[in-house]
Amino acid sequence: MQQLPYLTLGLFVVAIAALVWLTRAHDTDEQRTTLINDVLWMEQNLRFHLDRNEIHLQQIGPELFAGQTLGAPTEARLSSLLNQERGLVQIIWVRADGRIAGALPPTPRPHAGDEGSAGVPGEPSLKLAHALGRPVYGPAYPTTNGAHHFEVHVPVWSNEALLGVVVGVYSLSDLVVRELPWWFSERYRVAVLDADDREIAAKSKVAPVSAWLAYTMPFDPPGHGLTLQITAYKYETRWIPLLLGASLVLLAGIIIWSVIQLRRELARRQQAEAALRAESAFRKAMEDSLITGMRARDLDGRLTYVNSAFCRMTGYEADELVGLKPPMPYWDPEHLEETFELHREIMSGGSSPQGTEVRLRRKNGDILDALVLEAPLIDPQGRHAGWMGSVLDITEQKRTLEHARQQEEQLQQSSRLITMGEMASTLAHELNQPLAAIASYNSGCINRLESGQLDRDELRDIHERIARQARRAGDIIRRVHDFVRRSEPRLEALDLNAVIRDAVALIEADARKRGTQIASSLARKLPPVAADAVMIEQIIINLVRNAMDAMHDTPAAQRQALISTALKDRQVIISVADRGTGIDAATAARLFEPFFTTKNAGMGMGLNICRSIAELHHGRLTFEARPGGGTIFTLSLPVEPDPA
Repeated sequence: MQQLPYLTLGLFVVAIAALVWLTRAHDTDEQRTTLINDVLWMEQNLRFHLDRNEIHLQQIGPELFAGQTLGAPTEARLSSLLNQERGLVQIIWVRADGRIAGALPPTPRPHAGDEGSAGVPGEPSLKLAHALGRPVYGPAYPTTNGAHHFEVHVPVWSNEALLGVVVGVYSLSDLVVRELPWWFSERYRVAVLDADDREIAAKSKVAPVSAWLAYTMPFDPPGHGLTLQITAYKYETRWIPLLLGASLVLLAGIIIWSVIQLRRELARRQQAEAALRAESAFRKAMEDSLITGMRARDLDGRLTYVNSAFCRMTGYEADELVGLKPPMPYWDPEHLEETFELHREIMSGGSSPQGTEVRLRRKNGDILDALVLEAPLIDPQGRHAGWMGSVLDITEQKRTLEHARQQEEQLQQSSRLITMGEMASTLAHELNQPLAAIASYNSGCINRLESGQLDRDELRDIHERIARQARRAGDIIRRVHDFVRRSEPRLEALDLNAVIRDAVALIEADARKRGTQIASSLARKLPPVAADAVMIEQIIINLVRNAMDAMHDTPAAQRQALISTALKDRQVIISVADRGTGIDAATAARLFEPFFTTKNAGMGMGLNICRSIAELHHGRLTFEARPGGGTIFTLSLPVEPDPA
C-alpha cells in the first residue's frame, strides 16, 4: 500500500508523456499531410500547365507550317507562349522530313547534349513523337549558361498527314520558379534532381531548415529520371498544441512536485502523529498510574476533564462529571456554602501555593478530605481558558496526623503525670503545711468557743489565716490539676512572664527539696504570644528539672537555675541556664532523639516532647554551652504565628 502513491504517480507521468507524444505525433502527421496535399496540388498545377502548353503548341502548329512567313497573329500567339510564366524559352517547328522550318526566338539552341548537334532538336524524341503520334518529352540537358532545359515534341497533323513537330524548349529553373505561387515558395523549397540525385534546378539557393519534413516524387512529365524534392523551410509553429503540451508538462511537473511535497508532509505528519500517539499513550499511562486526581474547568466552572484517579477518588465516572457546573455532586451537602465560597475564590484567583483543604463526599456517601491546588489553564493562543486542579486525598493523612496528635497529647500527658509522680512527695509536703495550719487554727477556734472567751477580732484573724491556707492549698491543687489534665491544644494570647511564674510556683517546692535556687530575670512589657499555657509550662518545668538534675554534683552555693526572657527580632526568647557539668559532643548529637537519656530512671522523651511542642508553636528549642560552665536551653516563640 505504501508503494501505491508512487505507482499512481508513475502511471500519471507515463500518461502525460504519452499524451504529449501523441499530440506531437498527431501534429507531425498533420504537417506531413499538409505537405503531401500541397505537393499533390503543385504536381497537378505543373501537369495542368504542361498540358495546357501542349494544347497551345498543337493548336498553333498548322499556322507555323502554313507558309514561309508568319502572320502577325501567329507571332503574337508565339510571344504569348514564350512568356516566362509558362516556362517556355524557345519554340522550334520541324518539318516531317526533319528540317527546321523556324524558331522563335531565332537564336540557336545553346547546347543539345546527347539529343543532337547544336541547333537541332533531339532526334530520338522526334522519331518517338512521329511514331506515337502524341507529345513526347525529352530528357533534361545542361546549357552553356549552367541552366538545364528539357523539350516537349508535339506532332502536328492535317487530314491524317503529319505536317511536322513543334518543339517547346522549357527552362527547368523558369518552370519551377515562375509556376509556383508565393505561398508555396514561402513554405517549401522545391528542387529538381536528375537520375543521379544531383540538383539541377531549385526554387531557392537557401538550404532547408527542417529537412526531416520533406517529400520526394517523380517529375513526370518530363520524366527520364527527374524527381521533385519538396522540403519545408521551417516547422510551422502551432501555438495551441504547443501551449497545450507545455501546459500538460508544466501541470505534470507541478503535480509531481506537489505529490512529492505532499508525500514528505504526510511522512512528517505520520511521524508527528506516531510521536503524538506514543506521547499520549505515555501520558495516559502516567496519568492512570497517578494517585493524584486531576480535573480541568473552564472559566464558567464547567468540568472539561477528569482523570481516572479523580474518578476513583470521588466514585463517579468521567461521563457523569464532564460538562457539569457547580454545585458538583461530590460536594459535601453539609458544607455546601463554604465549598461555594471556596469555589468562587479559586475561580477568581486560584488557590494558595500551599493548596486549599476542602471536605468532599464520595458517591457512596463517605467523607473525603482533599487538598486542592489550582493553576491557570492556558490555551495554544496564550489566553486564560480555565483552571487545572490537582486534588490530593488527604483523608488517611489527616487521620494519621490526628492519631499522631492524639498520641502526642497522650505522651505529653503521660510525661506530665510522670513529672507530677516524681514531685508527688514534695507536693504532698507542700499541701500538708497549709492543711496542718488549717487544722491548728480550727482547734484554736474550738478551744476558744469551749472556754467561752470569745474575741471577735481574734476569731476574724484566725479565719482569715484559715482562708489564706485554704487558698494556698487550692492553688497547689489547681496548678497540679491544670498541669496533668488532658485537653485539646488551645492557642491564646499569653503573657509568657505569667506562665513562667506559675511554672516556678509549681516546681519551687521540689527545688527547695533539692537545695536549688530558681532565679528569674523577666523582661518587662513582652508582647503577647499565641500559645497553649499548659504546653509552655511543661517545657519550662522540664527544662528547670533537667537543670536541677545537671547540678546534682554542683556545690550547694552554686546550684542556681536562671530563667530569663527577652524580645529579639519579633520573637520572645525564654532561656533556662544552669551551672551543671555541661553536655559532651556525643550526647549533644542525640539529645533530642526519642528514648535517649543519660538518667538512670529517665524515659528519654522529655526533650523530644519539648521540641515537638516548640515546633507546634512555630518556634525553636536549642541549647548552647554557658560561659563559665553549664548549659543554656533557649525557647524561641514568634510574636505572631506563621500562616498555616
